[in-house]
Amino acid sequence: MYERIQQSFEKQGLMKTLNARLEEVKEGEVKISCLFSEGLTQQHGFFHAGVTTSIADSACGYAALTMMPEETEVLSVEFKINLLKPAHTDRLVAVGKVLQSGKRLTITEGYVYDASEEKLIAKMTATMIAVQK
Repeated sequence: MYERIQQSFEKQGLMKTLNARLEEVKEGEVKISCLFSEGLTQQHGFFHAGVTTSIADSACGYAALTMMPEETEVLSVEFKINLLKPAHTDRLVAVGKVLQSGKRLTITEGYVYDASEEKLIAKMTATMIAVQK
């Protein structure tokens, strides 16, 4: 399972651009981290909301993929993110978790934490769809 997720993750240009890392893969759960860089900030010097959203979306998508058959891929259908506090940290950690896995649609939640993994920065709810390779 880890190899499948890792191979797909390595194909993502955006994750490379963000210098994001695949930290952990379990059935129904994936953790992705991203180190702070000036190139990833908004005007106040915090991580940009786009970075927070991107790693949460990927963590949710890969969590969904862990529950899908080998011959499928995953795409985001929709998501909502609540940005709870400024991302003023040296590392973001996104954890995607499957809430309900179906044949076509999987409902996930994503949580983005600070470097200590104690402060919740954002929460995402996302729907993923299984597509044939």
